[in-house]
Amino acid sequence: MNYISVKNNQTISFNEIPELEYPLFLEQNVFTLLKNETAHCVSYYGIKLENCIKLICCIADDSENDIKISSCIVHVNEPLNSFAHHNLVFEKFEREIFENFGVNYTNHPWLKPVRFPADRFSKNTSIKDYPFFTIESEELHEVGVGPIHAGIIEPGHFRFICNGEQILHLETQFGYQHRGIEQLFLSKKKLLQRSTLAENISGDSVVAHSLAFVNLWESLCNVHPDQSLKFERILALELERMAIHTGDLSAMCTDIGYQLGSAVLGRLRTPLINFFQKWCGNRLAKGLIRVGKTNFPFTQELEVELAKILDDYEKDFEEISDELFSLPSALVRFEKTGVVSTELATKLGNTGMAARMSNIKRDIRYSHPHDWYCEFVHEPILKQNGDVYARARLRKKEINQSIAYIRQLIKTFPVREFELPPISTPSVNSFTISLVEGWRGEICHSAITNSNGELVHYKIKDPSFHNWLSLSIAVRNNEISDFPICNKSFSLSYCGHDL
Repeated sequence: MNYISVKNNQTISFNEIPELEYPLFLEQNVFTLLKNETAHCVSYYGIKLENCIKLICCIADDSENDIKISSCIVHVNEPLNSFAHHNLVFEKFEREIFENFGVNYTNHPWLKPVRFPADRFSKNTSIKDYPFFTIESEELHEVGVGPIHAGIIEPGHFRFICNGEQILHLETQFGYQHRGIEQLFLSKKKLLQRSTLAENISGDSVVAHSLAFVNLWESLCNVHPDQSLKFERILALELERMAIHTGDLSAMCTDIGYQLGSAVLGRLRTPLINFFQKWCGNRLAKGLIRVGKTNFPFTQELEVELAKILDDYEKDFEEISDELFSLPSALVRFEKTGVVSTELATKLGNTGMAARMSNIKRDIRYSHPHDWYCEFVHEPILKQNGDVYARARLRKKEINQSIAYIRQLIKTFPVREFELPPISTPSVNSFTISLVEGWRGEICHSAITNSNGELVHYKIKDPSFHNWLSLSIAVRNNEISDFPICNKSFSLSYCGHDL
């Protein structure tokens, strides 16, 4: 067998990962493993060795609930046949490998840097000279937005090519505040420092990224948390999903000028994040998720308060949802705007909401369950039209689903067991991969340790890494005035993409 199959959060010896010649490596991952519609690439990256690069490809098979991992060693100057030439899913993964190591892909469809980090392979280019796609025509014009952006959004640049009001092309570019978080995971040696880094990968996904790190680290250290910890973590994850979906629905109402919806949904978000404040002292849940323990156990008092919050929330949420989704002026802006077909979403490798809006059954809670999700069968909510309306309705239905899950959790909360012993040193010469379904979609963390059990490589993939290209294509042939609502309906992360 030319790959090793692992389960989510499983630790293996790094040497167990099969090492293939590049032609077989390409054939297996591009043509063999991905021919199954239920398979998709969760991570593909390179590791610097002495005079070469070790490529590691991780393909998740949702039907078999496993992740198939293989590797290949290539030399920097060796011309390589591009994966992305045959399957666009790999387009940005290979651009990142090219940026970091200078790997020479001979037929990549759009080979240029992704982020311009300080430690990039070539310093001959910088982000200010980013080679945006252009079309020479007297009838067309360009519209640039950012990187200095309104509000509190991270810096990002959007370059439109338009024919009058019609968008013909959009290209997004980030990298203006590249923080080097993956390298900080190596240089920061304390567990608390690494936990804090995980919380700050993307500020609207604190629980999701923290949980990916915690699950990975506990697997590396052979730590098995009790049921109460698992319940608390999933409760927090579903509460985060509710809060962000509610806030995004409020913002979508703002973008179409529906101020009642904006105000009511914005108000409904507040008690949800305020509950995190009471639970752990932070409205975004920073400090709540920790390896092998909790500093803020869920109590009976919190259970009573959360149950009341859900009761109050649900009544008003259903009422404003009924208003929003029956309002002609809202529907005319939502329906058939920013459409992504099932075929296109599959071709682009969309994950999370950006997949489920186009009838693709892709959800880690369903296909690679962890923690409390292992106790029952989660059924992903799917929409078919792939437009702004589908993305709005998906949020509404997922909020309803999260409410049901949270109520089930707090009713059956297990008795807390004994505290776990101190965390030991991670397994030596090991590889671990962790997948979590955040509110935005699939998060992937993977790590490699050396013979002393020290981290030598840490890789993070936010779902935005997959889905920004989908937004760029979704807005084609729409009017530029529809871009804000398209953008907010995807609600992708700037900083999660620009690690």
